[in-house]
Amino acid sequence: MSLALQTFSSVKDANAALQASGTRYLGGGTLVVRAANEGDVSVSSLVRVTDPDLSQVAVSGDRARLGASVTMAAIARHPELAALAPAARAVGGPAIRNMATVGGNLFAPAPYGDFAVALLALDAAVAAEAGEMPIEIFLADRDTRRAVVTAVGFSLPKPESFRFLKVSRVKPKGVSVLSIAAHLQHTADGTITSARIALGCMADRPMRAKTAEKALLGCRLTAEEIAPALSAVGEGISPITDPIASAWYRAEVLPVHLGRLLLA
Repeated sequence: MSLALQTFSSVKDANAALQASGTRYLGGGTLVVRAANEGDVSVSSLVRVTDPDLSQVAVSGDRARLGASVTMAAIARHPELAALAPAARAVGGPAIRNMATVGGNLFAPAPYGDFAVALLALDAAVAAEAGEMPIEIFLADRDTRRAVVTAVGFSLPKPESFRFLKVSRVKPKGVSVLSIAAHLQHTADGTITSARIALGCMADRPMRAKTAEKALLGCRLTAEEIAPALSAVGEGISPITDPIASAWYRAEVLPVHLGRLLLA
């Protein structure tokens, strides 16, 4: 089966084309092209946009804005995005990182989408032609969206406040058993005043560990004080089962790896 490829210079024209049945957006192509090559007959046409703004990285003060076509490789080597480099490098090997995009990561089903886990922990805003929305709202109904994502924006975390961990069986480029991102703010004595924890592979898309977040408030990062958060992190999860790991295994090791991340 051959695929038609439509190229547009504007997001507006691409959005109009995406309304046709069987049409998918082509970013880096790491998932949609592979699916087509493997026989996914639901896709008959691909749409792409050449607008250079989609490939721009803009950093101003403590705010960053990444165009949807920015690749993981570009993020990993950008000096002002050093806090996010571990999450970008967690996506595949060098060849994949040269292709995989910010926008594609937002739509990637588990066990993929590790960078989207980081963006969820950072409370990013997702931009499209119609405006911006919080990433949590976007992820909740991303499967129904038929519009091109143009960018994500977020406050750059301080290096000491942001942590990311990917667990895989094949290193360094295996798919995830799970991934965790944590954005923690604390007082001078180390007492946590704000916590956002995002999980990958604990549902079909990135999700927050809200009960664990609440359990961390007022705590310091010691084994004793984080114990309630580790006990609570499995609340509300629905881990995936795939050839890499079962849902049972993912749920069992999640508290262990969250503990390692918080105490690192």
